[in-house]
Amino acid sequence: MSTTTAQESLWWAGGAMAPYPVLEGARRTDVVVIGGGIAGLTTALLLRRRGLDVAVVEAVAVGSGASGNNTAKVTALQSTMYTAVESKHGKAAAAAYARAAVEGVELVARLADEVGCEVERAPATTFAFTRGERQAVEDEFEAAARAGLPVEWTEELDLPFETFGAARLPDQVLLHPARYVRGLATALTAEGGEVFEGSRVTGVSVTSPYTVRTAGGEITADQVVVATHYPLLDRGLFFARLEAERSYCVAARLRSGTPPRDLAISAGSPSWSFSRHDDLLIVGGRSHPAGERGVDEAHYTDLEDFARRHFDVETITHRWSAQDPKVYDMLPMVGSYLVGGSSLWVATGFNKWGLAMGSAAGALLADRVTGTASPHEDLFSPHRVSLRSSPTLVRQNAKVAADLIGDRLVAADVPDSGEIPLDEARVLSDGLGKKGVYRDPAGALHAVSLRCTHLGCLVRFNGAERSWDCPCHASRFDVDGAVLEGPAIKPLTPRDP
Repeated sequence: MSTTTAQESLWWAGGAMAPYPVLEGARRTDVVVIGGGIAGLTTALLLRRRGLDVAVVEAVAVGSGASGNNTAKVTALQSTMYTAVESKHGKAAAAAYARAAVEGVELVARLADEVGCEVERAPATTFAFTRGERQAVEDEFEAAARAGLPVEWTEELDLPFETFGAARLPDQVLLHPARYVRGLATALTAEGGEVFEGSRVTGVSVTSPYTVRTAGGEITADQVVVATHYPLLDRGLFFARLEAERSYCVAARLRSGTPPRDLAISAGSPSWSFSRHDDLLIVGGRSHPAGERGVDEAHYTDLEDFARRHFDVETITHRWSAQDPKVYDMLPMVGSYLVGGSSLWVATGFNKWGLAMGSAAGALLADRVTGTASPHEDLFSPHRVSLRSSPTLVRQNAKVAADLIGDRLVAADVPDSGEIPLDEARVLSDGLGKKGVYRDPAGALHAVSLRCTHLGCLVRFNGAERSWDCPCHASRFDVDGAVLEGPAIKPLTPRDP
């Protein structure tokens, strides 16, 4: 059983940095970057160094999203990515992806040194947790080698359980991701850029010069970069090509022994991921599609139990989660937001490898925004067509249609709120339709409409996070309806409990 009393990211345990101001009033700049994560801040800093006036607008706090809620691995070896990319796009595309990934890793290493964030070099591995996973790992080893990565094969890992072979890539990067992203923000402002926090963007005008609006102010700019992880603008129909997954992490202090040196991830499903920070072991996994039914504390306790089963755990110190959009054809989408566009830009779909690929995206966008050709612009074009991946696209959107319609046909859980246990939620019906009601540990009730404010799907309760999550396009809301993650920008409607 967990000894942790609350969910807290290891990377935020030291507290947030001094906040940046909220956007107020009207101002003008060359480029607005929406999103204060690794992709947005890398783009912004590189653009500022090319002489452009840049402002970053962040809904919550710098690094508060996936950039500050991950396993801290910056690596070009990414589970079984090369097998997937080669099968869908061919060997040349896999080799190009490898070059972009390596560039992303090395860009992080260089910028981390500049902003004073300590970096450790360590090998990354994709390993077989079961004998049945060995073939997938062998395939990934061969695909990664064909893509040009200097991978090695090994039968031995410093993991305290039997494994069945691994592909290993030396000299990858481990760092404190929130400290790194904060360092990027500090460098940006020191060099004349601007950062605004607590400023959720509520709209962007259609043509350039664009007006980016928040509740408290607006910025006009010639170019806009949308780096919100999941794009917040419905133009471009990105939501139809993305499928979001939530993943979970726990950190543990060991009574004896040390955390593994390899930044390891297993090739099968479920996958188990291992990282470390100082003397703490990090175990990640238990992924599921955003908005999945029946999500509860088991997504954390399974990780804790796994850690205790295989390591001499003294205590679980932290637990946290993140959400990642995955693209139907496995390649990130980085470039113009609209077909033929040249002033509205997007970066999304890093498939859980955003520390490396978000950095590569920042370099690509810095080139595109300043009119410089990038060697990766065609590979990562948001407007590419992948016929081999079309069945996946059809499946994703069929699921969205089923969720949109099906949840409206499901009966309410209980007839009234009096039957809701402490720290649980239920679906009720009233004259206005379905509502979600959560009873907190003190007994107070919190009620919201279940209708997602993005495109109208009905949200579902996530018992691991105490949130209402949309199964269609992954917007998330707290128990009082406030937006936790987009693409939604408006809160759920409050209801009478």
